[in-house]
Amino acid sequence: MPVDPHVVTSPVLETLALACERDWRLLFEGLDLRLHGGDMLQVSGPNGSGKTSLLRLLAGLMRPTAGEVHINGRPLGKLRGELARNLLWIGHAAGIKGLLTAEENLSWLCALHVPAERAAIWRALEAVGLRGFEDVPCHTLSAGQQRRVALARLYLEAPPLWILDEPFTALDKQGVAQLEAHLASHCEQGGLVVLTTHHTLTVKPAGYRDLDLGQRAA
Repeated sequence: MPVDPHVVTSPVLETLALACERDWRLLFEGLDLRLHGGDMLQVSGPNGSGKTSLLRLLAGLMRPTAGEVHINGRPLGKLRGELARNLLWIGHAAGIKGLLTAEENLSWLCALHVPAERAAIWRALEAVGLRGFEDVPCHTLSAGQQRRVALARLYLEAPPLWILDEPFTALDKQGVAQLEAHLASHCEQGGLVVLTTHHTLTVKPAGYRDLDLGQRAA
């Protein structure tokens, strides 16, 4: 069901005075965010401004220099054992194992949150244009096809919070257009997307906003 913008809800993702330091350089500090279901946050800024670092902080893959991250009102530090059930992370690299088939990779990745049946995995692979590649070892696939295997997770049952670092990498025009529409649809149905991308989005949900870390440089 689409999100009603007039209904006040608690934030799905919140940061409180968040700060990040890398290689003894303070990238940003005092970052306060309140993101709700239906929102899409695009994190932008020049190289080295901390885009990927911020996403990794939000996904619990790094610890902040200062401040806190909350998911559904709970501090991230108290969710360490169940992060995979609270968010879906897809990094800049495809994050799949080359010796496994497309189906095996998705089966393994889905086991982190909600195990998926074979039929559902095959439907997800078909949705990203990989029908007929279900049993093919991923090391034989092109970079674009490997990216599609990773993105097929977005067509399976998953937590509503998606954190995506450069998800459009290696996709052709058709793949880009399809992914844009799918991300916007996820938000319109109440999901939350936080992403980095050098691609100019042409399809944006009503809850879209941009965070330019270049303007927040410490």
